[in-house]
Amino acid sequence: MHEKIKLKDQSPADLELTPTYAARQMMEGVPKYAIPEQSMEPNIAYNLIHDELILDGNSRQNLATFVTTWMEPEAAKLMSECFDKNMIDKDEYPQTAEIENRCVNMIADLWNSPEHETATGTSTIGSSEAAMLGGMAMKWNWREKMKQAGKPADKPNIVMGANTQVCWHKFCKYWEIEAREVKAEGNRFTLNAEETLKLVDENTIGVIAIMGSTFDGTYEPVKEVAAALDQYQKKTGIDIPIHVDAASGGFIAPFIQPELEWDFRLPRVVSINASGHKYGLVYPGVGWILWRDKVYLPDDLVFHVSYLGGDMVDFSINFSRPGNQVVAQYYNFLRLGREGYRRIQQACQDVALYLSGEIAKLGPFELITNGSDIPVFCWKLKEEAAAATRYTLFDMADKLRERGWLVPAYPMPPNRQDLVVQRIVVKEGFSRDMADMLLNDMRRAIEWFESQPDFVGKKEGAHFHH
Repeated sequence: MHEKIKLKDQSPADLELTPTYAARQMMEGVPKYAIPEQSMEPNIAYNLIHDELILDGNSRQNLATFVTTWMEPEAAKLMSECFDKNMIDKDEYPQTAEIENRCVNMIADLWNSPEHETATGTSTIGSSEAAMLGGMAMKWNWREKMKQAGKPADKPNIVMGANTQVCWHKFCKYWEIEAREVKAEGNRFTLNAEETLKLVDENTIGVIAIMGSTFDGTYEPVKEVAAALDQYQKKTGIDIPIHVDAASGGFIAPFIQPELEWDFRLPRVVSINASGHKYGLVYPGVGWILWRDKVYLPDDLVFHVSYLGGDMVDFSINFSRPGNQVVAQYYNFLRLGREGYRRIQQACQDVALYLSGEIAKLGPFELITNGSDIPVFCWKLKEEAAAATRYTLFDMADKLRERGWLVPAYPMPPNRQDLVVQRIVVKEGFSRDMADMLLNDMRRAIEWFESQPDFVGKKEGAHFHH
C-alpha cells in the first residue's frame, strides 16, 4: 500500500527528474575550448564525455600498441582505490613506498641480480623516463672517468641501432650527446657486435641494446655485443657499459626464454629498463629502471628532498605521479607469480606464431619475423605480389581499420626505408578466436582489392610512432 505524497512538504530537488538527453545542457551548445560559465549535473557531464569517447577505437582491436589494454576487474578496483595517492609522497604513503621497494626487489631477482651486488632501482612514469635515467647515469659515470684521467669530456657519444625507440633520440638531443646509429642493412634491422665495434671509442658513454625491437619484434644480441666489448677492453683498455632497453622483453624473456642471457648475468650490463605497462601487464603508465649495483648510480644524480615532513631520496625526471600503477604491478606479481606470467606470455606467443603462419599462407605476404622472440611480428608484400597488384600495405591498413583493426604499416629503419611492412603486437586479451576474425577480414580485404582493377594504391600512410 502506498500513500499520496504531500508535495508542499518536499524539497524542489526531490520533485524533479533531470532527463539525461533532454536536459537543458544537452539541448544547448557546450563550449569545447573554454571553461563553461555555469556548472552542470555530474551525470550530464559524464554522458557528454562518455558519448564523445565512443568515437575512439576499440583498444582490444589495437594491434599497433604495446601498451596493456586489459586487466582483471580486481586490479582495476585496486587501482581506483589508489587514484588519490601520489607516488612521490613516500612519507605520506609509506606502504605504497614499501610496495614499490618490493617490486624493485622482485624485478632484480627476475633479472638475475648477483647475490654479491646491491641492485638499486625505482619506478618511473614509463620506460621512456626509465631509459633516460639509465642514460644520464652512464653519462655522469663516463664524465667522472674522463675527469679522473685528465681528458676532455665535451664530446660524449652513445651507440645504438637505428631501430631504437624515439626516447633515445630525445635523450641524445636533450643531454647533448652524439647519437651513433648502427644502420639497417639487407635483412638485418638491429645492431650486432661487428657494427657496434666500428662506432665505439673512448668518448662512448655506453651501448644501448634492445630486448624486443618495436620494428620487427626481435631481440638484439646482447651477449654477443657484451663479448665483443670485453675483447675491445682487453685490446684498448676502454671499458664501455651496456644499458639494456627491455621495454618489452624484460617481462617476456625471463618467463618463456629463461636460458637466454641478456640481463645482469652479463657483467657488462650495468642497467636495465622495462615497461610495466607493456608486457608487465599493467595499465599505463609505469616503468622500471634498475642498476646492477648502486655504484653505477652516481650520488650526484640523487636528490634528498625535504617534503611533507620527511626526507625523500629521489632520482627522476618527473616528480608527482600516480601510485596506483605501482600497486597494480605488485598485484600482478602476487596474483600471477612466475607460473601465471609464463602462461600468459606463452599464450601470447602461441597466438603470434599461429597468426603469423596463417598470414604467410594468405598469398601476397612474406614474413619478416614470426613472433618467436617477443610476440610481435611483421610482414611485407611479396615482390611478385607488389608488381601484380595496385594496393599497398598502407591500403591494407586502411581497409582493416574499417573493421576496427589497427594494424600499422610503416617503413623500416634508416637505410632500409624502401621496405614497407605491417606489424602485429599480440597482448593478453587477443585470443585465437580474435586472430581468426582478423584473418577473415584480411581475406575479405584481399578479395576486395583484387576486384578493383582501377584501384590506385597509397605510397604513404598515417604517421606512426614506434
